[in-house]
Amino acid sequence: MHRRTALKLPLLVAAGAALTRVPTATAAAATRWPADRANTWYQAQGWLVGANYVPVTASNQIEMWQAGTYDPRRIDGELQVARQVGMNTVRVFLHDQLWAQDRAGFLRRIQQFTTIAANRGIKPLFVFFDSCWDPHPKLGPQRAPTPGVHNSGWVQSPGADLIDDPAYLPVLRDYVTGVIGAFRGDARILGWDLWNEPDNPAKQYKSVERADKVQVVGKLLPQVFEWARSVDPVQPLTSGVWQGTWKDPGKRSAIASFQLDNSDVITFHSYGTPAEFDARIDELAPLGRPMICTEYLARAEGSTVEGILPIAKKRGVGVYNWGLIAGRTQTYLPWDSWDRPYDGPPKTWFHDLIQPDGRAYRPSEIQTIQKMTATVPPA
Repeated sequence: MHRRTALKLPLLVAAGAALTRVPTATAAAATRWPADRANTWYQAQGWLVGANYVPVTASNQIEMWQAGTYDPRRIDGELQVARQVGMNTVRVFLHDQLWAQDRAGFLRRIQQFTTIAANRGIKPLFVFFDSCWDPHPKLGPQRAPTPGVHNSGWVQSPGADLIDDPAYLPVLRDYVTGVIGAFRGDARILGWDLWNEPDNPAKQYKSVERADKVQVVGKLLPQVFEWARSVDPVQPLTSGVWQGTWKDPGKRSAIASFQLDNSDVITFHSYGTPAEFDARIDELAPLGRPMICTEYLARAEGSTVEGILPIAKKRGVGVYNWGLIAGRTQTYLPWDSWDRPYDGPPKTWFHDLIQPDGRAYRPSEIQTIQKMTATVPPA
């Protein structure tokens, strides 16, 4: 029986700084970064190691950011834990409906979050849109997590009801240009992940999912890149590929080809074994751009901290595991919990590194991250 390493969760208030003026988008959109600019930027960041982050008290991105449930004291304590673990970045999801509801308040909270993260030596990678899970997001109190089910409260952005509504399109445009514009010169922010798994069919919600979602997203994604480029931020733009084959352009899906052809830095997801992770890097290396794996860690699938991190460091690839501290997302449960809900935590957690009380789920994982990032400065 291993003695579990305790990690204290201090709750300290961090004040937000004043908002930056939102510039008017340039008339002609900037172009994709040349590869040499992307590589120079990447070298300046150091080795990027982080987690996909949502506070333990939030079941989704709306609950994380909404005024009534946004919790800067908890965020500060949890990001302190991330830094203690050895991380220098976190990947964080936003939501368009929060912008539509109260853009000024939403921007203030993003500003405060960025300040909290910077004070902990951590750079956020912000995600604008997401095609995973519930296609019908709603503001207000979020439903309780379904007992025993992985990520049962997560929601898509934009939702199925608004994604192709002509009247809502200007809101989506203003959301992208407004958020990036407010922080376009802020070096504390790592970058902008414009769309998470855009062609994910959300099979768990197939009874209420749009049959034409991939086609609709395929039309909107290029516009999102164009909107973001028009602001010309100092941070790179990206959207990560996650399925299919990527080496042969002729065998890529249309959406994957667009992502790889338009991202400043290449991002991808891999929940496979170390050998599969290494092979994914081989597929993308010929593109000649920096690579960051923005999702890994599925212990039951063979994706582990000890297996992935050494390969990532050797090959100069940044990595974000899914989940920091286990909470309302319940992502320590496996994907198959959607078909068979669990009575309690599985013997082998799927995602997440830290228990709610601050103890490491597996001390050896924390020790591996700390050892491998010991000489890595804050981003």
